[in-house]
Amino acid sequence: MLRRVMIALLIVGLTPGLWWQMPRPTPIYEQRIAVRAVAFDPAAAQLGPLRLTGVWQVTSAHEWFGGYSALLSVRPGRLLAFSDRGHTLELAIPGVDGGPPPRIGSAVGDPAALKASRDIEAATYDPQADEIFLAMEFRNAITRMTPDMQDWHMAFPRLMQGWSGNQGPEAMVRLTDGRFIVLGELSEGWRKPDSHPSVLLAGDPTRGAPVAEQAFTFTGDSGYRPTEMAQLPDGRVLVLQRRLLWPFPPRFAGSIVLADPADLRPGQVWRGTVLTQLKRPLPVDNFEGLTIIPAADGKVQVWLITDDNMAVTQRTLLWRLELDPADLPARR
Repeated sequence: MLRRVMIALLIVGLTPGLWWQMPRPTPIYEQRIAVRAVAFDPAAAQLGPLRLTGVWQVTSAHEWFGGYSALLSVRPGRLLAFSDRGHTLELAIPGVDGGPPPRIGSAVGDPAALKASRDIEAATYDPQADEIFLAMEFRNAITRMTPDMQDWHMAFPRLMQGWSGNQGPEAMVRLTDGRFIVLGELSEGWRKPDSHPSVLLAGDPTRGAPVAEQAFTFTGDSGYRPTEMAQLPDGRVLVLQRRLLWPFPPRFAGSIVLADPADLRPGQVWRGTVLTQLKRPLPVDNFEGLTIIPAADGKVQVWLITDDNMAVTQRTLLWRLELDPADLPARR
C-alpha cells in the first residue's frame, strides 16, 4: 500500500513529458550483493530493554532486489528475506564467516506473475517440521513451503477473506504450540485507527483439514501499523510496527511491542506493551521484517529489515538488536 501512495505522489511531481520519455534500463540479473556497515551514535543505541549493536545497508543492481517485507533465520548463521514481489534474499549474518555467498532468488513458481499473486508480507518458520509459512497479501492466503522454495500448499482462512486487498495479512507467527496468529494491516476506521482485525488459527490451515478460527483485534503503539512478529523463548511475541511520518520524500519510524498470546480472547482486544520506538537520529527506514535468534547466554538477537519500496530515496537496512528477556516487563 505504501508503495502505491509514493508512486502516485511521484507521478504528480513529474511533468508528463519527463515521465513518458524515461527509458526503462536493461534488467540486470548479476548476483552482486554488497553489505556494508552503517555508522550510528552509540549514545542513542539503548532502546528500552533492547540495545542496537549493528546496522548494515544491503545493495544490489539485481532486477529482483529490494522490497523486503519478511525476515527469517532458517539455517544457522544465515538470514532469509522475502519481498512483496515474491523474491528472496539469502545472506550470511554480518560478521559470520563462511557459507555460500549472498543470493537473490524467487519464492514463487513464476517470478513474472502479477504482483497481486506473489505479494509476500510476512513469514514464519517451523523448525520441527523444517517448513516455511508465508502470508500473502491481496490473496489473503497462507502458503506452506520447504526452505528450498518447493512443495507449495496454500490455504485461504475464512476470517481473512473480508480483508482489503492491499491491507491484508501483514504480520504472522506460528507459535511453538502450533497455533498461528495473523495481524491485518487494515485499521477499523478513523474512529479506531490503532485497532487491526486479526485471526488466531488453531493449527496449520494448509494441511487440508478444517482449522478453528477466532477473530480478535490487535492494538499496539498509537499511530503505528503492525508489519511483522516473532516469538520469544518465554512464549511471548515481539510485534514490529511502522509509521509513515511524511509521504514525499518518505520518512518512517518504527516501534517494537511486546504481547502475550496467553492474553488472547476471541472477539476482544489483544493489547501490546510498547518497548521502544525506532526514530532518527538512528538510521531508520520502512521497518517491515523481524526475526529472533536465541543466543547461548540466554539473550536473543532481534534482527530487522527495511522495505525500500524500490525508491531511490530509501534503503534496505539490516538492524541487529540485543535483548535480555530478563529485562522485559513481567507477565500480567
